Amino acid sequence: MNEMRGLGMRQIAAARPFAFGFDPATTALIVIDMQRDFVEPGGFGASLGNDVTRLRAIIPAVAALIAGARAAGVPVIHTRECHRPDLSDLPPAKRDRGAPELRIGDAGPMGRILIAGEPGADIVPELYPVAGELVIDKPGKGAFYATGLSAHLVRMGTRSLILAGVTTEVCVQTTMREANDRGFDCLLAEDATDSYFPAFKTATLEMIRAQGAIVGWTATVAEIVEAFHA
Repeated sequence: MNEMRGLGMRQIAAARPFAFGFDPATTALIVIDMQRDFVEPGGFGASLGNDVTRLRAIIPAVAALIAGARAAGVPVIHTRECHRPDLSDLPPAKRDRGAPELRIGDAGPMGRILIAGEPGADIVPELYPVAGELVIDKPGKGAFYATGLSAHLVRMGTRSLILAGVTTEVCVQTTMREANDRGFDCLLAEDATDSYFPAFKTATLEMIRAQGAIVGWTATVAEIVEAFHA
């Protein structure tokens, strides 16, 4: 176990809507879906007509957060939204929705779209997991659905989660709500998450911290990293 863990409670006084207390020894960082298919040109996100530059812009902030967590001995967990090659875990209602240029499972510039093992479904090189970090492949929006994440967190004795990644209003918020229902205190890194739609990110942050942190808290990467090493 890293020597930085077990040093006791920390507090992010500037967290919103009020101070967030956590113990690094019982905290994990979950980085949601920082995949090439979502943040690089030619991927699934772009096929839906989105400008991916907003999502690419958060990579340095996510990298700083990951580095801070690793230095503090806080476990880093990565997720990838992807499906089996035979599409047996892909409901037609998900595949057939909307009118994208490419659908899940179709051949794209980075391999089959959102298919496990394909280059596009993998995490961007700048944020790639290091040896020993858990990578969760999830078929849904939330990281708890049809995965072993919940059991893994229980085994680690996790009580608090820090979240980052994309997109704020979909996979990030869904995971945060799932975690909230399971009793975890959740903090979202404001500048290490984003949406293709700026208004959606703004609204999600407000929803999360409304009514006395009904879903959780938010704070900046700098505030979180400072607390890691306080």
